[in-house]
Amino acid sequence: MKIAIAQLNVTVGDLDGNAGRIIEAAEKAKSQGAGLLLTTELALCGYPPEDLLLRDDFYAACDVAFRRILAAVRGITLVLGHPRQAGERHYNAASVIRDGQVVATYLKRTLPNYTVFDEERYFDSGDEPCVFEHEGLRIGINICADVWEEPAAKAARESGAQLLLVLNASPYHINKQLTRHEVVRERVGKTGMSVIYANQVGGQDELVFDGASFAVDGRGELTHQLPAFREALALVEVVNGVPVKGEIAPAVSLEQDVYAALTLGVRDYVGKNGFPGALLGLSGGIDSALTLAVAVDALGADRVHAVMMPSQYTAGMSSEDAKAQAQAMGARYSEIPIRPVFDAFRTALAGQFRGLKEDVTEENLQARIRGTLLMAMSNKTGAIVLTTGNKSEMGTGYATLYGDMAGGFAVLKDLKKTLVYRLAEYRNTVSPVIPRRVIERAPSAELRPDQKDQDSLPPYDVLDAIMEAYVEHYRSPQEIIAQGYAPADVERVIRLIRASEYKRRQAPVGIRITSRGFGKDWRYPITNKFRH
Repeated sequence: MKIAIAQLNVTVGDLDGNAGRIIEAAEKAKSQGAGLLLTTELALCGYPPEDLLLRDDFYAACDVAFRRILAAVRGITLVLGHPRQAGERHYNAASVIRDGQVVATYLKRTLPNYTVFDEERYFDSGDEPCVFEHEGLRIGINICADVWEEPAAKAARESGAQLLLVLNASPYHINKQLTRHEVVRERVGKTGMSVIYANQVGGQDELVFDGASFAVDGRGELTHQLPAFREALALVEVVNGVPVKGEIAPAVSLEQDVYAALTLGVRDYVGKNGFPGALLGLSGGIDSALTLAVAVDALGADRVHAVMMPSQYTAGMSSEDAKAQAQAMGARYSEIPIRPVFDAFRTALAGQFRGLKEDVTEENLQARIRGTLLMAMSNKTGAIVLTTGNKSEMGTGYATLYGDMAGGFAVLKDLKKTLVYRLAEYRNTVSPVIPRRVIERAPSAELRPDQKDQDSLPPYDVLDAIMEAYVEHYRSPQEIIAQGYAPADVERVIRLIRASEYKRRQAPVGIRITSRGFGKDWRYPITNKFRH
């Protein structure tokens, strides 16, 4: 028997489009000799639909699309992920469709309610296994989080399943695929069943789904591995319930993996939301350089406009390097000096600021002028502004509200500064587009003479390690100090993280690539007196 995996890039709410893609995949799989096609979790409506799932009209529209697929798919069994409404109850479901009939329906049992997941808000939990017969083989179904715990897979096995199909919408973060393999192997070890694991691919707001679907045999050996970050339709040959060894996509470096996630995230956010292109402020620094590279690789050079906005504090090399990179990547490049606007602002405020020394106020004015210019260009052209700040800056508040934080999508929002450098080096191995001076010079916001980031922040390797321990691993200050970091650095970084919550609440959505970003999975109160 041949089972096809449809690793599709569906769009939340595009019910007609998603249905059409599923029907097309079924026809293609059938033409290649597959007798069964496995889709991903909630493939019909896209994942996560969030509060669309609170609307009766959404379920009604999903039902119309479901019936379209039911009528169209013939000659192949389809396992379709979809939302299901039953009176006052709502389920994350998978239905087995065969020649216009629903043969069986499975209702997701384990509803995740952690990190970026909030399924208990939307769904009721199923409590019955689902096992159906296909070409003489008894096949069980789990949906995503079901396979991460023992009961659902065990129930399928006890109901006679010989093979387990798992529909997933499992978002990417660094090293997530290794964890998926470990979890599935553990489930195989407990049940003895082989597993075919289909995962969604594509960007959805801050989440990126990497696909990377796979199959594991009854000994826990990987038999199939689909490529990450792109659509695929793959056939898995199954003999006596066991996948026969097939194609395994090669592993890639962490840097290549993250870069692919960023590129896909930008391409889908811009494309699925209908923006004609993207704008960004190109400063001659490392963050905007990496953002430009990702944007061009995601969208094409003809859809990206880089704008250099020098002030009296901008070094000559910054303008030279910015222009050189834009030319190397073929992106449109413009320069708009901001000194005349800055001087006008200072003149307008002179009476209010009389007798006061220049400070961060004047620095922020420059950033806000740049943000205003970019947003004006965005309004005029329809292109989205990509912000260039990284996680180290967003964590510590080293960013200006309505300035460098102004924009529609934050490409590097979940990348620590140290990882930004690693990705820049990686991108230059593909083709040398980021000037060496940008990578090698000390980072600076260039908002005052001879300014360096480390004037205001600890060294980035120290800052990033402390932030990762506190934000991503929930370590207390005492635990971080015990790891060998200076108490003053730990106190300073954590104080900055706490004090900057109000800024992060006003930041644009950005791509999540770690196990805990400053987005859906970070929900701290702004007004907060708790100290530990």
